[in-house]
Amino acid sequence: MTEKADGQIAIVTEEIIREKIYVVRGQRVMLDADLAEIYGYETKNFNRQVKNNKEKFAGDDFMFRLTHEELEELVRCKNFTSRDNFFQGQSGGTRYLPNVFTEQGIYMLMTVLRGELAVRQSRALVRLFKQMKDYLAEDQRWLGQQELLRLSVQTNENTKAIGEIREQMATKDDLVNFMANFMDAHIGKEFLIMDGQTVEADIAYHQIYEMAEQSIFVVDNYIGIKTLALMKDVPEKIKIIIFSDNMGKSLTRLEYEDFVKEYPHVGIEFRKTDGKFHDRFIILDYGAEMEKIFQCGASSKDAGRRITTINRMTLKEIYHPMTDRLLQNEVLVLR
Repeated sequence: MTEKADGQIAIVTEEIIREKIYVVRGQRVMLDADLAEIYGYETKNFNRQVKNNKEKFAGDDFMFRLTHEELEELVRCKNFTSRDNFFQGQSGGTRYLPNVFTEQGIYMLMTVLRGELAVRQSRALVRLFKQMKDYLAEDQRWLGQQELLRLSVQTNENTKAIGEIREQMATKDDLVNFMANFMDAHIGKEFLIMDGQTVEADIAYHQIYEMAEQSIFVVDNYIGIKTLALMKDVPEKIKIIIFSDNMGKSLTRLEYEDFVKEYPHVGIEFRKTDGKFHDRFIILDYGAEMEKIFQCGASSKDAGRRITTINRMTLKEIYHPMTDRLLQNEVLVLR
């Protein structure tokens, strides 16, 4: 939605948002003028708000200014008859090259722009981005394996970034209220219950894997691209074994090879479960004093799509015979 000159509210649809998304430097971005319109600002006032909070937008992964060459390329790609389309809201003799914002930068705007309209617009954008990602991920005819992997990884990155923003800004009432709305299941955010608390699904797995000091064992018969994407930040020193019979829409050899090219520091070994396991488990630092075991109600590749739980097990020793048997299983060959 955005405010029109006559004071009426216009609905911003997925179709309209798609038209306002460009690809620059390999990233999907939106123009400052388009975002200013959505949020009900003049472009110069919108950019002033960003400038006043420039520390939040440091780095090209949040925002950057277009070069003359990039601007001309966008004009050609969008078949605009005039470059004026990219200077909306600017007046006078001096014109500045537009700023563009990545998806992470757009999420960061939610901590800068205040007011009821800004909160409504932020929620609308979150819904639309989620819907667009789900459409791309589910209809794989439109994406190659490499693009699908990057989409999954980027989604995970954005989720963690939003979680960090929430922790940093939790003392401000307006942002607390906004983030509570943002976590509303009706918006479509993926969440689960871990040790009795509601946590965004991707953040929950990131927190668990971060505890590992020596090894990570994952027992899960249904694995996919997201299973790997959630492990991309695991340090090289950590040994990873995934025990799975790779059922359902199984992980392919090509998907794994693409992951290895992107993240060569993450070494993963695959072994079979031989059809003997129904539940999912994550075992950290097996056999060490700091060993931890978690029972997961759903596969990590789709956790959060339905309400599920992750519980930390206290009687670790009873799982040792199971783990010892798994370590003797044959290697799983991806196809």
